[in-house]
Amino acid sequence: MAHAPHPTHTFKLLLKREFWEHKGGFLWAPLVAGGISLLLTLMAIVVGLIAARRAIADGDMEIDGVQVNGLDIGQLTSRMSAEDMAEMAQGLDLTLLLSSSWPFIVLGFVVFFYCLGALYDERKDRSVLFWKSLPISDTQTVLSKVASAALVAPIIAIGASILTMFVFMLMISTVVLMHGGNPVELLWGPANPLTLIGGHIAWIPVYALWALPTIGWLLLCSAWARSKPFLWAIMVPLFAGIFVSWFDLMELFNLDSSWFWANAVGRLLLGTFPAIDMAYRGGFDGANGQLDIAREMSAGNQLQTLAMPELWIGAIVGAAMIFGAIRLRRWRDEG
Repeated sequence: MAHAPHPTHTFKLLLKREFWEHKGGFLWAPLVAGGISLLLTLMAIVVGLIAARRAIADGDMEIDGVQVNGLDIGQLTSRMSAEDMAEMAQGLDLTLLLSSSWPFIVLGFVVFFYCLGALYDERKDRSVLFWKSLPISDTQTVLSKVASAALVAPIIAIGASILTMFVFMLMISTVVLMHGGNPVELLWGPANPLTLIGGHIAWIPVYALWALPTIGWLLLCSAWARSKPFLWAIMVPLFAGIFVSWFDLMELFNLDSSWFWANAVGRLLLGTFPAIDMAYRGGFDGANGQLDIAREMSAGNQLQTLAMPELWIGAIVGAAMIFGAIRLRRWRDEG
């Protein structure tokens, strides 16, 4: 006697379906973005080495008044003070962060447009009729799309980011080693790649919760709009912000119109883009004018966002809109 599949097994299959149908955006887009970042880095290294060799050949390169006769990184760094090494470490961490951020930039766009078309496209091509004929509930279907946007896509993007970071470090290490330097002392020791990686991993639950209002809003528009869901998703919050600002409605609550733009319009439209939450908790905090990238991007600092009321209020609102999208999918069709 055949038994009905377990709900968790069905949900796993739905996640696989979403991944394979959107493999280009979920997997290849962040990998290609990381590859472009590495290609630009390689080009910058080649240009920098050529410029340095020309400067040495022309006798224009000096360190503390001492003429440099060759591109010897050991000689270039031997006169660096402890403060210089600390500044170099900060520069390395910032460079690592920037070089590995390309997959996250792509992630914001991928998740935004994925959610926007998740329920609309299946009505447009009428594949929804096939999926509704299967013993799969609307709740399972919509939640699989939420999990794909809030968890699967960012986890893959983090993997692409970590891969980009390590390849970047290997490229720089090769250059240092070829020119008389010690990569362990000059790169791997001062830099904090493991701290940055820990921060990336700890950021996963932060992203999943912070993005819920945007994910919920986009899915709601995707389930409701009969055409042009992008315009509905964008124009409704923007016109609401303009209306509130025009008539100064937030003054009724002793608040400025900027509050509405940040906490309503911004949370509905920008939540899929990584690091947006940092703007709400004060962004980077440079102590004594010096920015500590490793501290700012550490796991503990990332998880501070979980203590923000704005995150949980937004998550509740997002969950309500996801519930609305489930209800709309139950009866919405193109007939």
